[in-house]
Amino acid sequence: MHFDCKTDVDDLHSAAGLITLLSHADYDRVKYHAVAGTYGTQEGLYVPPNDLFQLAFGNNWTDAHNNFESAAEKVKAIALKSLKSGGDVWIAEAGQSDFSAILVKSLMKDIPDLNLSERIHIVQHSNWNEEVTSTESLEFVKEHTDYQKIPDGNATGNGTPGFRTPGYSGWKDKITNDKLFQVWQLAVDIGNRYNGSEDRYNNEAVADGGLDFSDLSEVCWILGLQDINGTEEFFERFAQ
Repeated sequence: MHFDCKTDVDDLHSAAGLITLLSHADYDRVKYHAVAGTYGTQEGLYVPPNDLFQLAFGNNWTDAHNNFESAAEKVKAIALKSLKSGGDVWIAEAGQSDFSAILVKSLMKDIPDLNLSERIHIVQHSNWNEEVTSTESLEFVKEHTDYQKIPDGNATGNGTPGFRTPGYSGWKDKITNDKLFQVWQLAVDIGNRYNGSEDRYNNEAVADGGLDFSDLSEVCWILGLQDINGTEEFFERFAQ
């Protein structure tokens, strides 16, 4: 899962949602990797997620904020293991496609005979994310990968779960696992600290005391969980 973390704090909540879902017994064998700082051409300040990502993912994440290309090399090595063993790679774009384009170009150099358009699947849910991806990068991933544009995860009733819920704090009563509770609390705390700060995007759902982990809709799409009906049902099904 590729997180732009610029300039919306929703990626923090989405990271907490990802580790919550993948900690559930039904999905704890899913092989995943998180990447922070996969932003495109948008202006504005970065939302530093390092403390949260370290708590949530341990060493299973990469920081692309400091160096896109070296991060892409690290993630390429992970992707190669799956591709060479006959598996596919699925990328949930919690942001833009510029990092994915660098990654795919690097993979093409290493394994030119592999049909990446059938083996690498990119799932995107946001018109805005596409608009602030560089034109070259967006055209490249659409041409050279299985690029899937799904309905927006900020809304409900459109075929994907809607995980943007103003005023929602019910997670505090649902999550009983201490580690997951710490992850969500830190995600909320960092989100509240940076939301709208220094001209960053002001996420109204977060400002209203709620949650926005809308980017997780892409992971739910990949795993066939499109039937989840919003935030409350997500926690009822996967909180522990």
